[in-house]
Amino acid sequence: MNFLEQLEHNLGPGPFHEAAGDDVRVDGALPVSLYAFFLPQFHAIPENDAWWGKGFTEWTNVTKALPRFRGHYQPHLPADLGFYDLRVADTLRAQAELAKRYGVAGFCFYYYWFGGKRLLDQPIKALLAAPDIDLPFFVSWANENWTRRWDGLEKQLLLEQRYSAEDDIALADAFLELTRDRRYVRIDGRPLLMLYQPRLLPDAGATTRRWRDRFLSRGEADPYILTVHREGEPPATTNGMDGSFEFPPAGFGSQERRREHLHRLFDLEFRGTLFSYDELVESMQATPNAPHPVFKGVCPGWDNEARRTKAGCVYQGSTPRKYGAWLARACQTTIATQPADRRMLFVNAWNEWAEGAHLEPDRHYGHAYLRETARALTAARQSETLAAFIADRSADLARSTPPAWTARMERVRRFVERAQRKARRMAPQLGI
Repeated sequence: MNFLEQLEHNLGPGPFHEAAGDDVRVDGALPVSLYAFFLPQFHAIPENDAWWGKGFTEWTNVTKALPRFRGHYQPHLPADLGFYDLRVADTLRAQAELAKRYGVAGFCFYYYWFGGKRLLDQPIKALLAAPDIDLPFFVSWANENWTRRWDGLEKQLLLEQRYSAEDDIALADAFLELTRDRRYVRIDGRPLLMLYQPRLLPDAGATTRRWRDRFLSRGEADPYILTVHREGEPPATTNGMDGSFEFPPAGFGSQERRREHLHRLFDLEFRGTLFSYDELVESMQATPNAPHPVFKGVCPGWDNEARRTKAGCVYQGSTPRKYGAWLARACQTTIATQPADRRMLFVNAWNEWAEGAHLEPDRHYGHAYLRETARALTAARQSETLAAFIADRSADLARSTPPAWTARMERVRRFVERAQRKARRMAPQLGI
């Protein structure tokens, strides 16, 4: 398959494509609640206009992506919802209806707050202004600096976080504006908040204490605060959190880089990294050993080539059935380990189009990932049905890499390593 054939294959319905249909939908209560992370960067803002060009949205990145090697699925282009604008309330209404149809309980909106400055908040404003939209929601404070990381210039700041006690209280007040909405998600009656990077705060424990004090002083319940579960880091409770959540592929240590793409490159300038989706799934089966609740997480795939041109991080090998097996196992673990009022789990993501992580329908897979979501959640209603579902789909993971292919990849790996050693030996002679 050459470049044009690969591109044509990616832009049309693939072998796993599924159309929408009433034969798969979720009706009635489920034993677990699945929440999807929601990226709001699908509307223009003055800041992005200045930094990235007039009219920039996430679609700007998505549409410029190309396949860099044979078997590389890029670009990811939307199907049913099109290249939407999140300033339009009807877009959010359509997303809410689609999520409900396939069993997604609600969305976690990324919340961008920089010392009182709020960015990309139009979707939340639209939701609050439309109480008829049936969409449970909560927020995750994405508390990182904004930089030119997409251009490989991570040290060039666009917008910097400046933390202070006063800002902690102001942010708590901003959260309180949201938690008053009847649709805001709660655990044990406590409004759910997420904090992405507590280690970036001067004192995360002090920040969360200020939030709690502010909530209580305003007559709101003590917030239930979660952060990303990261292997090798101190328990979340040491930073004032109530627990943590899995956020694949982040937070789970190093994986072996794959090299099978090296002999089938379309672009010799491609310097990205390739990992195995199957290995990611298997690495996250164990329940983390932590002295606090850890909520399970899954992802339908990951490939940020659209954001990092020719340098993407690609988890190769995802299919709807493999994702379905992972989600079903996560449901099984959640039912077995969490009390009934805390049986929730998370999917990364609903609409991370530029990172290849989206449940929303695309042209290649159609509704396949959404339909697998519904099947897994429905199977979770009965333990026997869930076990059979997992056994059926897990076979896809077991046979994903045939032995002959593995041997061929080992030969490629040895060839590349020999070439790299030779290059290192010759570098001093060439003055490199």
